[in-house]
Amino acid sequence: MSTQKPKVASNTIRRWRWLGVLAAILVTTGAVYGAYWAQVLRYHQSTDDAYVGGNVVQITPQISGTVVAIGADDTQFVKAAQPLVRLDPADARVALDQAEAQLARTVRDVRNLYATSSQLAAAVQMRQTELGAAQSDLARRQRLGATGAVSGEELQHAADAVKTAQAELIAAQQQLAANRARVDGTTLQDHPQVRDAAAAVRNAYLTLERTELAAPVAGFVARRNVQLGQRVSPGTALMAVVPLDQVWVDANFKEPQLAHMRIGQQVLLTADLYGGHVSYHGTVAGFGAGTGAAFSLLPAQNATGNWIKIVQRVPVRIALDPREIAAHPLQIGLSMKADVEVRGAAGGARLPQVASNQPAWTTAATGESDAKADARVQAIIVANQSAALPAPTAHALPAGEALPAGESRPASHLVANVPLPIAARHLH
Repeated sequence: MSTQKPKVASNTIRRWRWLGVLAAILVTTGAVYGAYWAQVLRYHQSTDDAYVGGNVVQITPQISGTVVAIGADDTQFVKAAQPLVRLDPADARVALDQAEAQLARTVRDVRNLYATSSQLAAAVQMRQTELGAAQSDLARRQRLGATGAVSGEELQHAADAVKTAQAELIAAQQQLAANRARVDGTTLQDHPQVRDAAAAVRNAYLTLERTELAAPVAGFVARRNVQLGQRVSPGTALMAVVPLDQVWVDANFKEPQLAHMRIGQQVLLTADLYGGHVSYHGTVAGFGAGTGAAFSLLPAQNATGNWIKIVQRVPVRIALDPREIAAHPLQIGLSMKADVEVRGAAGGARLPQVASNQPAWTTAATGESDAKADARVQAIIVANQSAALPAPTAHALPAGEALPAGESRPASHLVANVPLPIAARHLH
């Protein structure tokens, strides 16, 4: 018994010694972790509820037509502006030919209006000359009538001739005014009839161009639903193009994690596809403005019974580095892990209201049709317009000639003195 007591005492001392060592390790570990948390961890918020998102560009026709060719299939990569679907262009070509012929006729008709103004101005000048001659003849006969050398009947015929010449002058001036009303203040290209016909050509040309649907962006084809021979209408979803160089990450964080999260903060991400050896460096781009996804905690017991606490998750948009995406491509829907460094967020607004002056996404693949249509219209106008037309000089009534007593100059004589519009003198 006496020998066992020292052994028990020795074991007790050893046990307490180990407990002391363990306690010291725990205290040290806690202190180290506390220091690490204070210096690092409290400035990081992480989640594994994150997924790759991206644009899914729908390919839809703007016109009705029958599919005669399909340029790409699911999973294939396509370049921007590459033809994807072609519709039967026969009807559109016929409509374009008709519109171009109508534009050519309209240019020639309007050109004729300017030429007619010149002819009518010349007719007005001729009528003015005839009126001057009739007035001079009447004046001579009136002087001779005072001596009895001219009969009263001759005087009456001379007076009637003056009235006839005046009436013909007024009619010519009104015809000139009516024709000028159709061309005043315009050039041949700006004439309403020409512009209307030109708009019809542009519309027909764009319709023909739209029989071929091109890829707005470079990417991978997905969701191909179109088939050869299918009759499609505007808005029908034919296929989609997914530009995988324009992906982002939507990470769902719990509400308490958002307190110090701000736009522009650095984010470290990893993808389950590549594992932890591949990292992506992103930035917080924005916060979802709608209701987040509900996250259920384990049931808890309180005085009234079982209950489940619900914590909302809010999606946070994270922009990625394009160079890293190019090196390690991502696909829409892949799982990600995101860690946001929230250090230094005290001074920034959580939801800054900053509007962008630039479009978020653009494409240059379909922007050339308008320029081509304008060039086609211009070529038709140039091919059907005449050389410069000289503007005739309009003359007033002969100076120094007085009308007979009781007669007056018609107000419409001023029309003959209005110069032709600039368009009639500068047609090219």
